[in-house]
Amino acid sequence: MHPKALLDACSELVKLTLQFQHPADSVVSRYFRDHRNLGPRERATLAETAYTVLRKKTLFESLARSGSGPKERRLAILGFHGPRNFLKSALSEQEIKWVDECDAIKPDELMPQHRHNLPQWMADALQAQVGDQFEALAASMLEIAPLDLRVNALNAKREAVQKELAKAGIKAVPTPYSPWGLRIDEKPALTRLEAFQEGRIEVQDEGSQLLALLLDAKRGEMVVDFCAGAGGKTLAIGAQMRNTGRLYAFDVSAHRLEALKPRLARSGLSNVHPAALAHERDERVKRLSGKIDRVLVDAPCSGLGTLRRNPDLKWRQDKTAIGELTAKQTAILASAARMVKSGGRLVYATCSVLPEENELIAQAFQQANPDFVPLDAGETLAQLKVDNAISLCAGGETGTQYVRLWPHAHQTDGFFAAAWQRK
Repeated sequence: MHPKALLDACSELVKLTLQFQHPADSVVSRYFRDHRNLGPRERATLAETAYTVLRKKTLFESLARSGSGPKERRLAILGFHGPRNFLKSALSEQEIKWVDECDAIKPDELMPQHRHNLPQWMADALQAQVGDQFEALAASMLEIAPLDLRVNALNAKREAVQKELAKAGIKAVPTPYSPWGLRIDEKPALTRLEAFQEGRIEVQDEGSQLLALLLDAKRGEMVVDFCAGAGGKTLAIGAQMRNTGRLYAFDVSAHRLEALKPRLARSGLSNVHPAALAHERDERVKRLSGKIDRVLVDAPCSGLGTLRRNPDLKWRQDKTAIGELTAKQTAILASAARMVKSGGRLVYATCSVLPEENELIAQAFQQANPDFVPLDAGETLAQLKVDNAISLCAGGETGTQYVRLWPHAHQTDGFFAAAWQRK
């Protein structure tokens, strides 16, 4: 594709993503469906340019003021994901001079908001939590996340899959914490690989794998994944159960559960029972009251732990939305807890980094439900052969440990988890 045409397409896609009417990943997929003539390299340039603009929106909007031409073109030039000399062949003399001046600015010359590129309310909330680690955290959230795979323990061994990928020219290294994980720095076409088609690997962030691990589901048990979505954790739990017992995958979105079906077929699992719920107090939930060995509540949340993958979320969330989410999280956790039988385990998790959605929900639940005894997540993970498990955890109210994963400290998405055992 000619540089000028590619830059025009980038400008068009940047404009569409910045309308924030839909999640960025669905805007990008829709654009590719409408422009089927684009090759893989052009798609990569387009997607990464749009995502770079979303990541560094505050900085780029500030720099764009000194340029000329349509705003989305200026932003696309600043965020262009590709060689600078290729880009410059599409620019006017004036634009080249401007982009060189912008590129020459050093990070330490920038104002704090242009370095961290977060809405101020979010920057304040994170700084209050992590203190002098804030700069490192903010920088990590601007990075592109690596690609994590979970090896399906039902039908494959991690070392064997690593060798299989190497033969296909893909360098994968074991994840530092999850015993099931492999990490890849590139973005290869996984769907073409035999290992993918035959269900030996599934895409899943290492942090998400650790949350499934924390549930520690056993053979022959009755288990519920309460907000299953497209089923990443469901598949991990099913393999953990060695395809025995019964695993219910519940979600209020039938559309999201549809995405689980092809993954389920590849995985070789036959113990999973997906079902769409009307709401968290659905009849199905009432019928299972006090009957379930383990319940995972991966609650709907702001998703602010996933900014490396979904940078648009920081511009689409605000304090009001967080307030509405916490009310929903409280109700969902209370309802899911009713299914846990005595001696059973309950795990509450989010991919958020805000205490309102995490520690505060767990503490309120704790006070309202004294029959649920908090478990030490660090100890639990250590028993499950997770290396350095204690480094993945933060102290709770009663000296128990919550799982607290951070991109800058653990190279995973930001995750939280609390676990309880019912008396």
